Amino acid sequence: MGTFFQELLSVGVYKRTQGRLTRQVTFAALAVAVGLGLFRLSAILAGKGSAWQYALPAILLAAGVWVCYRVVNIPAFADFLIAVEAEMNKVSWPSRTELFRASMVVIILIFALGFILAAYDMFWATLLRRVLHIL
Repeated sequence: MGTFFQELLSVGVYKRTQGRLTRQVTFAALAVAVGLGLFRLSAILAGKGSAWQYALPAILLAAGVWVCYRVVNIPAFADFLIAVEAEMNKVSWPSRTELFRASMVVIILIFALGFILAAYDMFWATLLRRVLHIL
């Protein structure tokens, strides 16, 4: 646990040129989550005074953004994000036409499965109602 806190207090960037996009997106997602939570905290603290409503969330936001920045630079996590970006670069992405066709197949099959399950549900509901009505 000591190395975790040491990493939070350091200012260096681990492997600066590798995995930049993935780290930036991860940082942004974490920072947005922290920001939304503190926005909610600010709304909860409404009426407690402006120091509580605005100053506390602002201080926590600064600390939260720093922690988010440092977390994506912890060597183990940064290495994972670097590996994720390397693997994403190897993916052969479908063309727009292939994506549209595959999406249509999935949507049609979901609706077909929904209709089949609805029919089974109606069949068993009707059958059980008649059986229970007889008893």
